[in-house]
Amino acid sequence: MRFALAVLIPGRRRRLSKSFMDIFIENIFREIISACRSAENRPRVLVLGPAGTYSEAAALKHFGRAVQIIFISGIEDVFHSLESEAGSYGVVPVENSTEGGIATTLDCLVVTSLRICGEIDLRIRHALIGQHSEVPHQPTTVKAHPQALAQCRNWLDQNLPDVERIAVNSNAAAVEDVAKDPNCVAIASADAADHYGLMTLHNNIEDYAGNTTRFLILGHQETTPSKNDKTSLVLSGKGRDAPGSLQRLLAPLADHKINMTRIESRPSRTGLWQYVFFLDIEGHQDEPVVTQALAAIEHESALFKVLGSYPRAL
Repeated sequence: MRFALAVLIPGRRRRLSKSFMDIFIENIFREIISACRSAENRPRVLVLGPAGTYSEAAALKHFGRAVQIIFISGIEDVFHSLESEAGSYGVVPVENSTEGGIATTLDCLVVTSLRICGEIDLRIRHALIGQHSEVPHQPTTVKAHPQALAQCRNWLDQNLPDVERIAVNSNAAAVEDVAKDPNCVAIASADAADHYGLMTLHNNIEDYAGNTTRFLILGHQETTPSKNDKTSLVLSGKGRDAPGSLQRLLAPLADHKINMTRIESRPSRTGLWQYVFFLDIEGHQDEPVVTQALAAIEHESALFKVLGSYPRAL
C-alpha cells in the first residue's frame, strides 16, 4: 500500500505513515472478520488465565474481540480442555525471542492429537506493577511467570537485587497476588495493571529490545494452503549413536530445496540422553515438494509427527 491517508486535526493536516496504515487497516479487517465469525457461531478460545495475560492479548490480536475468551489455569490444561472439546481453539506460547522454547508447550505437542492451525507474534513489553506509585520500603517479593523473570533478569539484578523472585503460573496471576499484598510487585503488561486497578512502577523492563513471543493457535482441523505457510514437525532419528543420524533426517530438506526456519531439541523422556527434534519448515504439507520431503524424512525417523501446516504470522 503506497498511499498515505490524510487525517484532519483541528488547525493542521497530518499524513499517516505506511507502517501505521498497515496496522490500522489490519486491525479494521480483523474486527470485521471477527464480527462475521461471531454472527455465524461465536468461537470459544482457550487461553492461559486469569484475565490480563499475554496469551489473552495474542488471542485478541488474531481473532478480534467478537470471540469468547475462556481462561484456563495452565498451559497443559489448555491442551487437555481443548482435547475434550471445551473450546474451538486454544492459544499457547511456544517460544520467546530471547529465552527460547517453552518446555511445557513443546512436551504437550509431542503427545497431543490437536493440530497447529496458526501462529501469532506478539511484542512483549514488561512492566513492574505494584499497589502504589511510591512504596514506603523495598518490596519483599517480585512475582511473574518463569519466562518473564528470565526476560527481565538483568533489570532485576540491577534494581531489585535482594528481592526474592517467585515464579507463578502466569503474569496475570502474579498481578492478582499484588492486589492482595502491598509488599509484593509483579512483572506483567501495563494493561494488566490497568485491569486490576494497580500502578505501573516502571515500563519496558525487559532486557532486550524487540522481545517477542510466538504463540500457536491449536485446533482440531487441518488448514488449507495459503501460499505463505509453515509446517511444524517433531521427530527423532533411528539409533541415537548412529553416526550422521540427524544429518540423514534433515538431508531431504536440502534435496528438495526447502528452507528450515527453526530446529530445537528436547529430552524424549523415553531414555537417558535421547532427544526429539522440533522443526519448522517453509511450505504446506499438501504441496507436492513438501509431501515428498516429508515422506523421505519419515523413512529415516523413529518418531515422525506432523504437528500442522498453517499460515505464517503477519
